[in-house]
Amino acid sequence: GLVAVHIDGTKGAVCEVNAETDFVARNDAFQSLVGNVAKLAVEAGNDVDALNAMDYPGTGRTVAEEVTHNVATIGENMSIRRIASLSVEKGVLASYVHNQLVPGLGKIAVLVALESDAGTDGLEEVGKQLAMHIAAARPQSVGRDDLDQEAVERERQVLIDQARESGRPDNIIEKMVEGRLRKFYEEVCLLEQTFVIDGETKVEKVVENAGKAAGGTVKVTGFKLFVLGEGIEKKEEDFVCL
Repeated sequence: GLVAVHIDGTKGAVCEVNAETDFVARNDAFQSLVGNVAKLAVEAGNDVDALNAMDYPGTGRTVAEEVTHNVATIGENMSIRRIASLSVEKGVLASYVHNQLVPGLGKIAVLVALESDAGTDGLEEVGKQLAMHIAAARPQSVGRDDLDQEAVERERQVLIDQARESGRPDNIIEKMVEGRLRKFYEEVCLLEQTFVIDGETKVEKVVENAGKAAGGTVKVTGFKLFVLGEGIEKKEEDFVCL
């Protein structure tokens, strides 16, 4: 299959359309389908059912019917797995596609939103660099407040259990856990990660500097990262002949 990203002014979306084999990703008809799905997803938000019910351009069919048509035409099962959208009021949306086959379509797609109370000069380039960073570093959230707090508490408990194995006093254990938790945040929170472009600046500082250059403030309000097939259990084939 393929993932795709599309930006229309201050609104954008990413989508993932799966197929049975990698070969179909190079099919022109399939690529056209995925590209159009990404465009329509801008209005559908995060609702695949709503997307499937939308009119597919130039065919008289719905999106769901167009997918069925392509299954029959190409001869391979396919489905729209997921979509997600972002928008900004004042600012820019930026994107990056890794392993791009054609513009906007590839194996990894990133959409990032930058809100700005100043001009947008230079923000497109910063946004693209942040999107590239996200593709490489795979953050889970923009900041600490956006993280799943239950996941954070599970991580904290794991760190507490590990620290207790050292046999040290509780006050020392608490400091050990807090230090390791900071390291956890640096790994999973975008703003606390080290910018992959220069290998030394924190992303939060990169965003702050972008605001100063623009003559105001800039804030990352969200991002979407789609990695093709992520979370899908692959069938394991056993070729051993008995």
